[in-house]
Order: sequence, then C-alpha cells, then structure tokens
Amino acid sequence: MADTAPARIGALTGGALLTALTVYFLVEGRELLIPITVAVVIWYLLNALANFIDRIPRIGERIPHWLTLLGAVVIVVIAIALFVELISDNITQVRAAAPAYQENFEKLVQRLSELAGFTTPPDITRVLEEINVRTLVGALASTVANFAGSLGIVLVYVLFLLIEQGSFEKKINALFPDAGKREEVRDLLHRMQQQIQSYVAIKTLASVMTGLISYAILVIVGVDFAAFWGFIIFLLNYIPTIGSLLGILLPTLLAIVQFASPAPVLAVLIGGGATQFVIGNIVEPKLMGTSLNISPLVVLISLAVWGSIWGLAGMFLSVPLTMIAMIVFSHFRPTRPIAILLSGNGEIETKPKT
Repeated sequence: MADTAPARIGALTGGALLTALTVYFLVEGRELLIPITVAVVIWYLLNALANFIDRIPRIGERIPHWLTLLGAVVIVVIAIALFVELISDNITQVRAAAPAYQENFEKLVQRLSELAGFTTPPDITRVLEEINVRTLVGALASTVANFAGSLGIVLVYVLFLLIEQGSFEKKINALFPDAGKREEVRDLLHRMQQQIQSYVAIKTLASVMTGLISYAILVIVGVDFAAFWGFIIFLLNYIPTIGSLLGILLPTLLAIVQFASPAPVLAVLIGGGATQFVIGNIVEPKLMGTSLNISPLVVLISLAVWGSIWGLAGMFLSVPLTMIAMIVFSHFRPTRPIAILLSGNGEIETKPKT
C-alpha cells in the first residue's frame, strides 16, 4: 500500500500537469488550431456528402468515389460563394436601415413607458442612450466579415486534407508495423470518422430544415432581410441550445424594431419557437438515434468550456470535440470512467485497452 500511494499521487500530479499544459496550448494556440479544426470538420462534411451520393440508388454505384467527392467539393464551394454574396449584399442594406430601426426602438420604449404610467422614464432613457442599434449592427457586420475572411486559410487546409487522405492508410501501416496495434488505431479512427460524419451530416440536414422554414416564416410575415436571417439561423443551429435561442431571439428583435404592431412580432416569435422546438426536440433526436451518446448536461458544460477557450468557434465545435474526447477516453482503461461520465446512457462501445 505504501508503494501504491506515491504512484497514485504521481499519476494525479502528472495528469493535472498534462491537463494544464493542454488548456494552455489550446488557449495560446487558438489562432492556429481553430482554422485547422474547422477544416477537419468541413473535410468530414465533404466525405459524408460524398458517401451520401455513393448510396443513391442506380446513380452512386455507377460513379467512382473520386468523382462523388469532387461533386461534394463543388456543392460546398457553391454554398460558400452564395454565403459570401449574401453577406456582401445584406451588410450595406442592414447598415442603411439601422437608423430607422433605432428610431422605431426609441418610439417603442417611449410607448411602453407611457403604458407603464411613466411620464418621463429616466432609467429607461439612460439605458436607451447606451443601446445604439447602428453600433450593434456594425459590430455584427465586422464579426461576419472577419469570419468570411478566415475562410481562405480554412479552404487551403481542406484542400490539403483531400489531397492527403489517399495516403492515410499507407502512413498508418508505416507508423504501426504491429498488426494488432494497427487494427486498434484503425478502429479508433474509424469510430471517430463514422460518428463525426454522422453528426455533421444530420446536424447539417436539421440546420437546413430550420433555416428554410424560418426563412419562409419571415417572408410571410414580411421581415426585412429574410434570406440573411434564414442563413444566420442555419448557422446558429450548429450551436447547441444557445444557438436555437438566438435563432428565435434575433429575428424577433428585428420584428420589434421594424413593425409598429405586436401581431408580426408574435408571429415571428411563435413560428420560430415552434420550428426550433419541433426540429430540435423531435426531428433531430429521431435522426440521431443513439449515434450521439453524449449527456445533455455534458453538452451544456462543453459548450461553456469550449466557448470560453475558443469563443464562437468553440461553441460551433463543442459537440464534435467532446465526441472525439469521449471516443479516445473509452479506448483506454484508465480513462474509461471519464468516457462513461460523458456518455448519455453509460454504455461505451469498445472494450478498454490497457
């Protein structure tokens, strides 16, 4: 017993030190790591899309895989081009409309103050002076522009991943000459690829459905920049929980400052809320099945942790990164309890390795 206690203390100390170094590396190296991680997720999306084309009856089986992968690349490039064009077309219009929104917002606050019985609302006025819609719109536009500008380096990484993926098998054979060890590594990588591709594909489908339905609701109500907000809702849907709330809140706020009557605001709020609820709580879990075996509490915690480390990008990537961590932890006996805690039902697929 005397010999095991120092060993356990040393193991705990080493684990704490490794964790601290990992967090430090993630924080200080985020400018390098975020584009690479985003590129890997896009690479998984391309492969998932290519595999989907391969499974199309009477079509996919007749097309070579390299051609379906090229088709997936073309689809994603077209989507990115449409995104850039959509942003550039709407940013100027949003900035031009911001003064009118500011004026409507001031009138709305004044009207609410009068309904509440305040002849002169000093506190609300002070708050109103601190809220500048034009400043908020400008900050949002700057954030989106910076994100679009970083797409270039991400696409370069994706291109090299596509070029290199044909040689991955040869590199694994060279790195792990032992057949047993090589099979373990292949199993681990296969599980990561399968689950991440499944998550990215299903999440993208659910996000597309949410964005299209939200766009239709905004068009019917008459909200400005419906296509722009539909795309923003599509992107926000990748962020667990918070993204859905923002997908309801942002169009509703726009409807508040755009319309003078409550009916359009209620239509946007109820329609957007119903869309998010049905797709997020009924459709998406049914499509996911048991493939995403992560505890909902862990999803929220990982969202907070990765958001604090990598900001907005960390929120988007929180679920795939947590999924990778759970798969890796489940593969080794000492870290298997951590994988069980991260899982949704306590069941881990593979047997732990010593």
